Parts: sequence; structure tokens; C-alpha cells
Amino acid sequence: MTGLFRLVGSVRARAALGATLVVAVALIAAGAAVLGSLRSSLTSQADSSAQSAAREVAVNLGLGHRLEQLELGDGSEHPIQVVDADGRLRAASEALQRITGTGVTAVRADLPKTTPSPAPGDGKGEGREEDEPEEDKAENGTAAPGRVRDGHSFVTGTATVLGRTSGYRFATAQVDTKAYGTLTIHAGALRDAEQRAVSTATAVMLVGLPVLLLVVGGVTWLVTRRALRPVESIRAEMAAITASEDLSRRVPESRSGDEVARLAWTTNETLAALEASVGRQRQFVADASHELRSPIASLRTQLEVGSAHPGLLDLDGAVADTVRLQRLATDLLLLARLDAGGPSTDRRVELDSLVREELRQRAARDTIAVHATVEEGVDVVGSGGQLARVLANLVDNAQRHARTRIDVTLAREATTAVLRVADDGDGVPDTQRERIFERFVRLDDARSRDDGGAGLGLAIARDVAERHGGTLTVCTSALGGALFELRLPGLRAVQGS
Repeated sequence: MTGLFRLVGSVRARAALGATLVVAVALIAAGAAVLGSLRSSLTSQADSSAQSAAREVAVNLGLGHRLEQLELGDGSEHPIQVVDADGRLRAASEALQRITGTGVTAVRADLPKTTPSPAPGDGKGEGREEDEPEEDKAENGTAAPGRVRDGHSFVTGTATVLGRTSGYRFATAQVDTKAYGTLTIHAGALRDAEQRAVSTATAVMLVGLPVLLLVVGGVTWLVTRRALRPVESIRAEMAAITASEDLSRRVPESRSGDEVARLAWTTNETLAALEASVGRQRQFVADASHELRSPIASLRTQLEVGSAHPGLLDLDGAVADTVRLQRLATDLLLLARLDAGGPSTDRRVELDSLVREELRQRAARDTIAVHATVEEGVDVVGSGGQLARVLANLVDNAQRHARTRIDVTLAREATTAVLRVADDGDGVPDTQRERIFERFVRLDDARSRDDGGAGLGLAIARDVAERHGGTLTVCTSALGGALFELRLPGLRAVQGS
């Protein structure tokens, strides 16, 4: 049962069902239109035939033919009734046995086929042919001519002729005669052809529609199954990757260039990025463990020696190791916050004041003099604490590598704030200028706690710069050493955007 529900809920099933429903609605609508058009066309033909028969009788009466002279046939082709103004049947087809729809059910004339009586006061007897005025007699024995009225009406009914009952379309025509007054002619035309054609078309549709829907559903199922086969391969491979936790595996890619192929390509790109991210995380944990292990081991050793021999305790070294641990923990926490992408602080930062304050605090304790050129009124938007950390990291880096001089310059270039920190040290080789911004990377071989940091300062500086919409690059300075250039959008640029 679960498998059935899963099958019905699959994309293939929904696509096949949707296509079948759409085709079914379209075919039913088209079939109804075809049947309606066919019925209308055949009804129009029957109306035309009935109208022709009714008009022929009306024309004959209008020409002066007497009722007893009309040839109405046996009614097998066109059952005909002739009714006077009083609704009495005056003539009908010979084999007509029953009729409905015309409003007159009589099938046999019950009145004598004589001319009306002459007007009162003429002194002649009633119903006598010799009493008719001379002008009303025709040489050939017909009555005086009349007039056929324009317009016809149509009704649907039945008639029984020679023992067979069938459906008919009746046309009604009227003629004004001098001999009989106004006469109404009802003439019918068989609807058998219409009924047979509609019945045949309906039967064909009832048989063909389910077959066609089965074909549409089956073809849609097969086509969808073939189209989604690569998707199933991607799903199966992703399930295997999840189970094995092997991010080096990739899903199969087709060369069709369609949506499924692009999905596979995007999935592989995501897996590659995820693999790289996990790799960086593992490397970060390993490097952090390595950096933490040395000061912790040193601090433990000093404390153990001090515990056994209080006189041998290196208190200054213990404090230095503790400070180093504190800085490393602070750096790791800041990197974690930057990686988490938490909310940034969008406040106005007076970068010129921040640079002056940082250099003023260093003047008393740093051995290498720092020469500063700071332009007034250089403001940016961001976190003052994080930007101060960038400046401190850049100056610390310059202090470790400079020989005699460090230059710090802050200026505004158009709408960009530019901070440059240059030293007269050995500089950075061209091949290493991007690598130094990676975490836990140090180009110097020395790893003593006095001479080198943990390799996180420049990585933090670049991350903060990019988080503030800026850049941090390195090149060769005019002093011969390294020149680090920080570019940040100025306050006016941020407000303008």
C-alpha cells in the first residue's frame, strides 16, 4: 500500500495524470463542438427539405389549385398537413397515421372539399358550384390565385407513416387563398440521418476517447520516466554520499545541456564547495589545536615546575603564555563570528580618529617608530571595533618584519577611504601574496611565541575588509618592504547607494 501511494505521488504519475486530464478536457470539448456542429448542419438540411416541401404545396394553393387536386403523396418522405384558419385539417398525406409537434393531431380531413358559400343576398343557393361568380371560375377548373406569405417556422415532432414512427423536423408555411381563406401547411423531413450520424459519432467518441487517453497517459509516463531517469541517478548518488559521508564523490552529469544536466552540474559545484568548506574546517581545527597545544603545554610545564619548586617558577613566561592563549582565543572567536555571518554594525566610524588613537597607544611601547600621515574627515560605515582590529593586525605585522621604519597613510580618494601600511622589511614574494591571507599561514620559519603570531591576523583583516565591502591587498612599498592597502567605501558612497 505504501508503494502504491508513493507511486501515485511520484512526479511521473502526476505528469501522466495531468496530461491525461488536459487531453480529456480538450477532447470532450472538441467532441461536444463537433457533435453540435454536426447536429446543427443536419438539422439545417432537414429544415431546408421540409421548407421546400411546405412551400411547394403553398405555391400550388396560391396558384389556385383546389385541395382535392393536391398531390401530397403517402407521407413516407414528407408527411404533410393542410390546416385552415380555424385549425381544421383540410388535407393530409394518405399514409399518415399519427403526428405530433404541429399542434394538429388529426390525420384525416373531416370537412367536404367544397368552395365556400357565396355572400348573402345574392339570391343563389348554398354550396352549389353553378352559383359561383363567373370571375371566380378558371377555364381549367381551378380556383382564383392567392398569395404565399413570406417566412417559415420550424418545430420538432414525430409522425407515424405506414406503421413506422420516426422523428421529423416540420416546416410551417402559410398561403392566403380566395377559395379557402388562409391555409397553413405543415411539411416534415426525416431526422433519421441526423440521429444516425450523431449516434455513430457519439459511439466512436465513447470508444476512442478512453483508448486515446490510455495512449496519452502511457506515452507521458514513459517520456517522463525517461526524462527523470538522470534525476533518480542524482538522488541515488546523493543518498550514497550522505550514507558514506564521502564528499569527494560526484553525481553523474549528462551532456544534453538541459535542466537536468544543469542540476547535476550545480549539485557537483555544491558538493565541491561543501568539500572545500569541510576541508577548511578540519584544517582550521587542526591548526587551532596545534597553536593552542604549545602555549598550553608550556604553561602546564611552568606551573608543574613552580608547584614542585616554587623558586624556579617563570612567572613572566607563564603570563606571556596566558596572554598568547587569550589572544588566540579572541582571534578564533572573531573568525567564528565572521564565518557565521552575524548582523554587522552599520555605524559611522571616524577612521582618522581611530588611526590616531591606535598609533598613540603604540608610541610608548613599540621600538620601531611609526610615521603617520592622516587626512581629516575620513569616515566610513561599519564596526569600529573590527576596523580597529584590522589596523592593529596590519601594524603588528609591519612591526614583526620592519627593520627601521613603518609608514601609515590614511587618505580619501573620491568616495573611497584608503589606508596604507608600509615597512622597510624583506617584503612578500609575488607567489605568496594571496597565501598570506589564509588562516594559520606564516611565511617565516620561526614559531616562537615572541617572534611570530598564530597566522590569523592577516586572515582576520581580509575577512573584516570584505565584510565591510572593501578590499585588502599587498604589494611592494617604496621603502622596499611590504605595502598593505585597505580600501573601504566612504560614508558618502554608502549613503549614496
